[in-house]
Amino acid sequence: MTPTPTPRAPIADDSINLQVDQSFRSLPTTFPPIPLQLLEQKVEKITVEEPKKDGGDQKEDEHFRILGHHMCLKRQRDCPLLLTQAKHPKRSSIGDSDLESRRAAVRAWGDQPIHLADPDIHELMEKEKQRQVRGIELIASENFVCRAVMEALGSHLTNKYSEGMPGARYYTGNQYIDQIENLCIERALTAFGLESDKWGVNVQPYSCTSANFAVYTGLLLPGERIMGLDSPSGGHMSHGYCTPGGKKISAASIFFESFPYKVNPQTGYIDYDKLEDKALDYRPKILICGGSSYPRDWDFARVRQIADKCGAVLMCDMAHISGLVATKECSNPFDHCDIVTSTTHKGLRGPRGGIIFYRRGPKIRKQGHHSSHSDTSTHYDLEEKINFAVFPSLQGGPHNNHIAALAIALKQVATPEYKAYIQQMKKNAQALAAALLRRKCRLVTGGTDNHLLLWDLTPMGLTGKVYEKVCEMCHITLNKTAIFGDNGTISPGGVRIGTPAMTTRGCIESDFETMADFLIKAAQITSALQREHGKSHKEFVKSLCTNKDIAELRNRVEAFALQYEMPASLIRIE
Repeated sequence: MTPTPTPRAPIADDSINLQVDQSFRSLPTTFPPIPLQLLEQKVEKITVEEPKKDGGDQKEDEHFRILGHHMCLKRQRDCPLLLTQAKHPKRSSIGDSDLESRRAAVRAWGDQPIHLADPDIHELMEKEKQRQVRGIELIASENFVCRAVMEALGSHLTNKYSEGMPGARYYTGNQYIDQIENLCIERALTAFGLESDKWGVNVQPYSCTSANFAVYTGLLLPGERIMGLDSPSGGHMSHGYCTPGGKKISAASIFFESFPYKVNPQTGYIDYDKLEDKALDYRPKILICGGSSYPRDWDFARVRQIADKCGAVLMCDMAHISGLVATKECSNPFDHCDIVTSTTHKGLRGPRGGIIFYRRGPKIRKQGHHSSHSDTSTHYDLEEKINFAVFPSLQGGPHNNHIAALAIALKQVATPEYKAYIQQMKKNAQALAAALLRRKCRLVTGGTDNHLLLWDLTPMGLTGKVYEKVCEMCHITLNKTAIFGDNGTISPGGVRIGTPAMTTRGCIESDFETMADFLIKAAQITSALQREHGKSHKEFVKSLCTNKDIAELRNRVEAFALQYEMPASLIRIE
């Protein structure tokens, strides 16, 4: 006897029931997904008319064979549940009250301010706010952003995933994100006076370090050679750095072969003659200029000549001088380099991130005749390689909130007000240098051409590490740096001091004269504590919290700093 099929309960949102013949029921109840293309090839349709019952309408069933198995699709008979729903469409399993409760739950989670959502983080943020406002910020790589930049960073743009480039995203819904990124690109070119047929730009890198690594990844094979300014000479570790013992510190040195050039240890200036000799011997594929602790202007034309002689692509990392470049207050790397990278948060006063400029179109110069790298192309091929290295090789989706904030900052860079800011920043650095020199301090290279200076503390018997700590206790932030001693050895006896942040707060030359007095006083305190505690660093640090001279200087620093405005009313102290 044929078993009676188990009746199926009506399904509210189904218009058909599926009946399978008995041979098909012997198969497993769970089937793997069948590709649509396979179904289209294997389905054959047969229409069978059912006889009329009690004078009713004639019904048609559709019979199919899928992969050789007979199946029958029967039309759904009238169902009381379906009829009820058709008459009362507002009646559903989800009522109005349930919807409102879910909306309230989203509001309760999504609309809480920080002080309610996370009091612990809010308290720490408030403390950091007061530290910034009450202190003197002299770290050369730091600055303060405006309210518009801050609002863009904390906006809904962080919600969108936008892997890819404008017009070629992996996800849909990016029509406005594309417009934001294209506007940022346009403003980047405008800010630096570049023509779009000669230069392209990628605004997606998360930092300048990742921007630099993207350039290496796009243009080089693993193990190929790069050459940049040595880190103790003022270069950046992302240009390659190994310890004197041979340990590879940066990824640039781990995945590529790096070799440094150095400053003259007696003068602190780059020795371009020795740079040329080393480059011709080493034959790097990428020659890198630019640094993070070099207080003098660069001779980009000379480095271009060297790059041509050794057949290298010339790249400049202008992270520290990008504001000076944009306002033509220093030599211009775009006149000579093939690739220019930068951070976006130092002199540019934008969000934390990176940017890559690359040449496009016909080449304006050929590689030198001494080049060992054959290159007969007449057009630059950097764009596709660099963009592909940024994504998908090294990064995921771009930070759209950062790109919008960068667009805002770049719009400001192109204004006369920004040029005046950069000029004042440069004057302030020179005023601070002059003030320290008058007080018999030793500066590397004897001064500065840009926004930073290097103070050699070794004549005072101090190291940058202990002096940096005393300054921090007095609410002055700067950073220790290695310098070359008189005998050419590397010494930890220096600090790097910069003027961008306090210039943003409205300080001028006379204010930096006052800051020089604070710095000298901090050095005197450090010397006294060092004489008292000798070489015991533990005791030295322990004494900082109870030292009356430090407390007095800290009060003077705070009183001074609170006179000046902090950009963005969001971070004013009430």
